[in-house]
Amino acid sequence: MTMDHLTDARKEGMEMFFGDGYSGFKAGWRFGMGVDEAQDWLRASTRNLIAAIIQYVGEYARAFGMAECPAGRARGLGSPAFPPYARGAHAASRDAVTTLGEEKPMPFYEKGEIRIHYEEVGPGFPLLVIPGGGLNSTFAGLANHPFNPMDEFKGEYRCIAMDLRNANGGQSSGPLEIGRPWDAYTDDQLSLMDHLAIGKFLVMGFCIGGPFIWNLLRRAPDRIVAAVLAQPSGFRPEMPDLFYTNNITGWGPALCARRPDITMAMVDAFLNKMYRSNADFVFTVTRDFVRACQTPILVLPDDVPAHPYAVAMETVRLAPNSKVSLYPWKDSQDHLQQAVRHVRTFLRAHQPVAAAAQ
Repeated sequence: MTMDHLTDARKEGMEMFFGDGYSGFKAGWRFGMGVDEAQDWLRASTRNLIAAIIQYVGEYARAFGMAECPAGRARGLGSPAFPPYARGAHAASRDAVTTLGEEKPMPFYEKGEIRIHYEEVGPGFPLLVIPGGGLNSTFAGLANHPFNPMDEFKGEYRCIAMDLRNANGGQSSGPLEIGRPWDAYTDDQLSLMDHLAIGKFLVMGFCIGGPFIWNLLRRAPDRIVAAVLAQPSGFRPEMPDLFYTNNITGWGPALCARRPDITMAMVDAFLNKMYRSNADFVFTVTRDFVRACQTPILVLPDDVPAHPYAVAMETVRLAPNSKVSLYPWKDSQDHLQQAVRHVRTFLRAHQPVAAAAQ
C-alpha cells in the first residue's frame, strides 16, 4: 500500500462516514428536527468520523510496518493501540469499507466442537444483548421483542448478540453439556467476549437473559459494568414444571431431528439438571448472592407465566444497587418508549467515563 492509496481510501472513508454531515444537519434542522434529535444525530456522525480516522490510522500503521503497542498487548486488548470500544469502531468501519458492494460474511466464533454465530453493530462501549426465547434464543428473534436493543442503541454502543448454542432457528451448535447447562451457555458468552478482545462490558437480557445475567455476575463480576434485565424468567412454585415442559416439547424434538447425536433421553437429562435440580428463584444464583451483589442493575418486570412479577421485584428489593422501570411497560407505545428511555439513561449513567467521552 502506498501513500496515494491511503489518501484515496481516506477520501472515500470520510465521504462514507461523514458525507454531507454539516449540510445534512442544517437540512434536518430546517425540516423540523428537534434539538435533542439534532444533537444525537451530530454525535452519531462524529462517532462515525472518529471510527473512520481510527481505521485509516490502522491502515497507515500496517502499510508501513508499525508494530502494535507492547504495553497494550500486556493488558490483553488484542489490538493494543486502541481501547476495546475503539477496536469495535475500527472493526465496524473497516468492514463497512472493505465489504462495500459485497455480501458481508456471517461472523462465527469457534472453539473446539462449539460454533457460535454472532452479530455486532455500532461503535462505543460494548453492550452484550441476550435475546429472549428460552433455549431457542437467537439474534433473529430480537426482531420480535418489545424493542430491539441492537437498533435502539447502535448509535452509542458496540452491540453484540449471539444465537444460543443449539437453539432451533439459530446457527450456533455444540455439545449438550448435561452436567452443567447454565455454565455451558455462560462459557459461550464469556468466550465470545474474549474472542472479541472485550474485557468489561454492559449486558442486557430478555426472558432467559435474566438467569444468564445473574450467572454472568456470579462467574465474572469484575467484567460486568451494569446489567438490564427485561421481562426476566424466574421460578413459579405454582407452575414448577413450566420450563421443563415448554422445552421438552418446544426445543428438544426439533433439536434431535437435526442432530442425530442427541437423543430425547439426553434432552430430558439436560432439562432436569437445568430447571428441576435448582427449582427456585432465578435458577442460577441464590437470594444471598443477589443481596451481596454490588453491580448496578435495572429491571423491567413482566407478569406472564414464564416471567413472574414477584421474582423480578424480589431481585429489585434484594439487590443493593437496583432500579426498576415502570410496570406495565409493554401495554402502550408511550410506556414502551418511556422504558427504552429508562434503559438508555441507565446505560449512560454506568458506562465508563472514558467510553462516554468518545
